[in-house]
Amino acid sequence: MQLPTSISLTGNSAPVPILTYHQIDEAPARGASFRGLYVTAAAFARQMSLLKLQGFQGLAMTELMPYLTGDKVGKVVGITFDDGYLNNLKHALPVLVKHGFSSTCYMVSQRVGQSNVWDLDSGVSPAQLMDGLALRQWVAGGQEVGAHTRHHVRLLKNNEDTNLNEIVGCKAELQDLSGVSVNHFCYPYGEYTLAHRDMVREAGYASATTTLRSRCLAGEDIYQLPRVPILRTTTLPSFWLKLATTYEDRRRA
Repeated sequence: MQLPTSISLTGNSAPVPILTYHQIDEAPARGASFRGLYVTAAAFARQMSLLKLQGFQGLAMTELMPYLTGDKVGKVVGITFDDGYLNNLKHALPVLVKHGFSSTCYMVSQRVGQSNVWDLDSGVSPAQLMDGLALRQWVAGGQEVGAHTRHHVRLLKNNEDTNLNEIVGCKAELQDLSGVSVNHFCYPYGEYTLAHRDMVREAGYASATTTLRSRCLAGEDIYQLPRVPILRTTTLPSFWLKLATTYEDRRRA
């Protein structure tokens, strides 16, 4: 399908990885639902150290944008966190600050200070989300806030008026809480249509990320950016393969 000409396309000549993290903490017991979405604090620290050692700069989405559009060239990687867990602030922030990295945390505006209630039906244990104070500490630490809808909804199951409210309202609410502009969006569950993509663009967001697996290649739709999932089982050698080779690109479908 040919994309509308109003959608900006990336012009990077070299692949740009955007890493996806969820919880930075010890994983629950074996057999727990979505156990793979936990990365230990020690593993995260090793991964960030490897990036630094190899000359990569870890960047939030706003700082990454010129590299995606081709206006800048450099050895960069995007770092993103989904949902806004308090353990991101506790375990990831000190490591990011240590290396001079920035990142974007996509937060659920009506769940700030609560827990991941959207996961209850899947049997996932509740985990504390950042409250307003923690969110502002995140920003003060040089990190960025992104939007993940107001209630972490499934866009495909709602009517369009509800979805527009979720997309637009999240931006406004997070800006009020953080005191800074919120310019980047992430589709919950990676579920969306081209109509939802257009809503995101018209709401004033500069980009949107998905769960599509790949590094960002030349010609990407800036509102359908793929990412590289980092999981509990991601060893340091496989972490490097995901960044430096076509390993993730081949899993795009």
